[in-house]
Amino acid sequence: MRRLLWPLGLAAALLSPYVVRAQQTTTTLTLEQALELATSRSFAVSAAQRELDAVDGAVRQAGAYRNPELSASVEDTRSATRTTTATLDVPLELGGKRAARVSAAQRSRDLAQVELNNVKAQVRASVIAAYFGVLVAQERSKLASDSAELAASGARAVSKRVNAGKVSPVEAMRAQVDQANAQLEASEALAALTTLRHALAALWGDTEPAFSGVAGDTHAVPQRAALPELIRQLEEAPALLVARTEVERRKALVDVERSKAAPDLTVSVGAKRDNELGRTQAIVGVSIPLPLFDRNQGAIYEASKRADKAHDDYQAARLRVVSDLQAATSQLSVARTSLSSLRSTVLPAAQQAYESASKGFEAGKFGFLDVIDAQRSLLTARARYLSALSSAYQAATAIDRLLGR
Repeated sequence: MRRLLWPLGLAAALLSPYVVRAQQTTTTLTLEQALELATSRSFAVSAAQRELDAVDGAVRQAGAYRNPELSASVEDTRSATRTTTATLDVPLELGGKRAARVSAAQRSRDLAQVELNNVKAQVRASVIAAYFGVLVAQERSKLASDSAELAASGARAVSKRVNAGKVSPVEAMRAQVDQANAQLEASEALAALTTLRHALAALWGDTEPAFSGVAGDTHAVPQRAALPELIRQLEEAPALLVARTEVERRKALVDVERSKAAPDLTVSVGAKRDNELGRTQAIVGVSIPLPLFDRNQGAIYEASKRADKAHDDYQAARLRVVSDLQAATSQLSVARTSLSSLRSTVLPAAQQAYESASKGFEAGKFGFLDVIDAQRSLLTARARYLSALSSAYQAATAIDRLLGR
């Protein structure tokens, strides 16, 4: 019996939700997985897709013909002298109203499709920005943890030298203060990392992140094409596609209002039964409104001005996108230059200075303050590297967001 229950208990323990949750939170998330989660579970994408589905119904409705009307009237309540009239009124739309409505509805559908693509691009860019934010925060937390360990080891070394009577107890107090500050910075870096992990998980609706970290190479610096090449790709930018499609939709609405200026024709066919005379007469009629006062002038003027406004909005959007693209390209260029300088000159020199100061302190040639200064210079250089890397990722993500990549 024990041999049977033991594997069953082990299986139940392994399949429990707590163990599964623990396994999930120890996984490393890749960028592809994050993008797949956000795209498939984003409420913003789902809302844009539902709007597109709703506009499909508007397109079908725009192509529907107007319903005929059946009317009947009775003259005199006495059966012998009663006259009964029944007619079928068939409205005929003139001036291309139905074609104009269908065209405007199709432009609305095009706009909904472009907005769906724009939402997907925005979600993708947000995920990429949050993902690399977590990646940089991971490195900052690791750097702060290393700094705390260095401060702790330095405090222990100073404590030994104080006990040996080689340095003043003041040095030990300074070392303890630096150790406390380093531990505080490590705690703050860890809290910032936790906040960014939650922000990334929230993009696909998770209240708690089901991953322990993200995968990535902090030595890989993002690179994008030159500004002239990027500007040539602006025609496919989601923001410009939305604005340009809105211009086309507004023009189609102008055609709709112009078509309403033409009056519609109503054809009536029916029969009239006269009981007193004992005969039935056919009825054929035509009616058409006389456009003497209302020719839809105001609605046409309004639609025309809104079309002009949409064109101005498109031009303003283009200028704004070009300006944002120039700023992001400049930011990326500056960040790449800073990273190159830090990698080739600053970081190696700071590392060498710290190692020399540490060896000199152990040999009794340098004081602890020299080690602290060298350590701070090294940590500052590493922090600057992470800041420049974060700026590069932000700029590259901004470029991709503007171009809809």
